[in-house]
Amino acid sequence: MPRMLDVSDEVRAEIGDDEADRLLAGAHAPDTYDCTSCRTPGNSTQEATSTVLFVGDETAVLAFAHTRCIPSQVVPVSEEQLLGAVRSISQTQGSAPAPAPADGLLLTSAPPNGGSPNNGLLNGGSPNNAAAVAAPGSGQPAVLGITCGLVLCGDTGHAAVVVEPTGPVGRPGNVSGEDEFLSLLAENGFQPVLDVDKAPAQLPGWSVLMAMGQLHAILQPSATGGTSAWWQAHQPLQVTDAWRIAAGRQSEVTMYAAPAGTIGRQPREDLLRMALERAANQGLLVAAALPLAGT
Repeated sequence: MPRMLDVSDEVRAEIGDDEADRLLAGAHAPDTYDCTSCRTPGNSTQEATSTVLFVGDETAVLAFAHTRCIPSQVVPVSEEQLLGAVRSISQTQGSAPAPAPADGLLLTSAPPNGGSPNNGLLNGGSPNNAAAVAAPGSGQPAVLGITCGLVLCGDTGHAAVVVEPTGPVGRPGNVSGEDEFLSLLAENGFQPVLDVDKAPAQLPGWSVLMAMGQLHAILQPSATGGTSAWWQAHQPLQVTDAWRIAAGRQSEVTMYAAPAGTIGRQPREDLLRMALERAANQGLLVAAALPLAGT
């Protein structure tokens, strides 16, 4: 039976025309699947379904997702990461699924020891789910820390990522020590937060990549067209079920950003909310709603 599959040009280029045509005809595509983004059931005979190809150094795994969650694409991952995911899937199919983190737990990326500077905003990643950016007037790079949590806007809980560098972030060649992190984000469309209780507007061109139920990257428009990674996890960041459900329901993630030392690593969502409100009152918080999408 034919499937309602989307096979992107980049996936087709990786798997070949013959295999892509067999998938579309229903030869190798399952009727039902667990969406690789939101982890809820899908049916390729009844709803639009994306083919997502995870490619490691020597291994490739084809997965399926609701098209509303993520478009058909190729996702490069490390070989170790991909083999770990395959082992996890095999264990889950043969036994009880591993327990998910408790709702309300904040999951924060740990800043790495070291890294290499990048120009301006982030273009690439570094270990432990944090990323190096240019630190003005310093021989060491600053690092972007990422915290995931639910933030109430009115009566609705929004899946949020909070970005805070470990030090000042400057433009290429800046040796003054001036922190231009918020200025750089403002130039890219992020708006000052005056009231945390009000959800920010969506920012065109930016998006958040969720795959295999984990946070992989924050994507920005590329100067050459398409998108590129602004932040990319060295290892995918685990999120809670509540966070993932909220992101899937709203088809977007709210990104907040503040200068170094403003938010801190808060252990609970209520403390994170208080820190965001303090930052907003001081004029040190910007935000935007980023759709769930990919390259």
